[in-house]
Amino acid sequence: MKYDKLVRNSLGRLVPTVVNGVAQVPFMGVGKYRPTGHKAAPPIVSAADFPADGNKVLSGLKDALIKSGLRDGMTISSHHHFRNGDLIANQIFDIAAEMGVKNLVWFPSASFECHSPLLKYLEDGTIHHIEGSMNGSLGRFTSSGKMQGMGVLRSHGGRYQAVQDGEVHIDIAVIAAPTADFFGNATGDRGPAACGLLGFALADSQYADKVIVVTDNLVPFPCIPWQIQGNNVDHVVVVDKVGIPEKIVSGTTEITRSPDRLLLAEWSAQFCEEAGLIHDGFSFQAGAGGTALSIGVYFTEILKRNGWKAAFARGGSNRYLVEMLEEGYTKFILDGQTFDLEGVRSMRENWNHVNTSPFTSYNYHGKGFFAQFVDIVILGATEVDVNFNANVVTHSDGVLLHGIGGWQNTLFGKTTILPVPLFRDRMPVILDEVTTITGPGELIDVIVTERGIAINPLRTDLIEKMKGSSLPIKTIQELQAEAEAICGKPAKPKLTDEPVAVIKWVDGTIIDTVWKLAE
Repeated sequence: MKYDKLVRNSLGRLVPTVVNGVAQVPFMGVGKYRPTGHKAAPPIVSAADFPADGNKVLSGLKDALIKSGLRDGMTISSHHHFRNGDLIANQIFDIAAEMGVKNLVWFPSASFECHSPLLKYLEDGTIHHIEGSMNGSLGRFTSSGKMQGMGVLRSHGGRYQAVQDGEVHIDIAVIAAPTADFFGNATGDRGPAACGLLGFALADSQYADKVIVVTDNLVPFPCIPWQIQGNNVDHVVVVDKVGIPEKIVSGTTEITRSPDRLLLAEWSAQFCEEAGLIHDGFSFQAGAGGTALSIGVYFTEILKRNGWKAAFARGGSNRYLVEMLEEGYTKFILDGQTFDLEGVRSMRENWNHVNTSPFTSYNYHGKGFFAQFVDIVILGATEVDVNFNANVVTHSDGVLLHGIGGWQNTLFGKTTILPVPLFRDRMPVILDEVTTITGPGELIDVIVTERGIAINPLRTDLIEKMKGSSLPIKTIQELQAEAEAICGKPAKPKLTDEPVAVIKWVDGTIIDTVWKLAE
């Protein structure tokens, strides 16, 4: 069953009670849902069934998939650390199509435009549906209602949670690794296609029935450091090339030159300083977009001026964060993924540039997670509404174009700030209601625009601290009115009442639905 009846969750959004034949829990509120039971587990196996000399190398990926029992209806996972330079995921489904295998579920940690060749396999039934962040053409395909099943979007932490809790059972995990040994130990921080860490493949290696490591750099045992442990690996495959490392640089990793975006960065940093959020030993997380990078540079200037050091910076790492580490302005980078080749180098060379995983950083169904410790979190959004709810997956036309990534998970930092333009392409960013709720407003503290800054009324402490500030502090309603005075009241997107995808919250409940576009 693609989906069942629709009910309203605690935010008033209509969500299905069944998705792809699996019963669902509607979003109940932040921290309200409590899971029961025990964690999932992979099958018990015996070392007697594996080579005594430890050599698990097979002749090719097809051989490994056949030996792993590839058949109709399986769930196949892959990771996205190569971002737009991934060369392996497409090959998996080329082989499946050649073998006549149908109705597979693809469970990537994210997809990129390099995966657009998979559209033909969604059309011919090789792939039934995608459960993973969908970008670009795959998102448009989903929004048009062409996918046989429903798309399921999760955060990075939500993906680990889903596997750990048994919500998603991975039959075969294919892990592209820049370096590995014959036993299956693997790392991403070295080799011709070095991409940094492999943390998004950790759950796959721990919980999948069968695990295949694919590498283009086979080294003698032991491959150190082993980010993936060979004891969890069934087969090793050597190929000519696993990925294009230059293409892990996805989107902008340069400081913005836009005057408006620079103003957003300057005001965000000034707000943090005036509100007392920056201090000796504070911590922060910012993305790899041009505005976020600029804010990080402003933070470094504040640290230099005061003789302070950050306790740690949460990555995505990039060259600006690496400079901050190597110049001594942060004690650690706790890295979730690597956004450029300087980040890869630093991870290899700096002991205090630490690779982390969604388990340690983001998993809501654990005994705490690192994202909760972060003092300042800088994020983006496609839309925000007057209740501070935010959207990062669809645009104001309703088209699904982005994944969630770690965005939801980082909302649990102590102060979450969204620097966003007041309007894009003559479309206001602040709305009565966002098209798709990706994060609830109670976790979003400050909206910074080029025409003013709005503080969530729940944060009375910040409102008090910013009294008398030279910054233009306004209400969210005042910002909305300014945008509409310039651009007019935005029209709602033209959507049908047919759900095509769901947005999972970090606890596995459904926070919102993506609707099919009207013809």
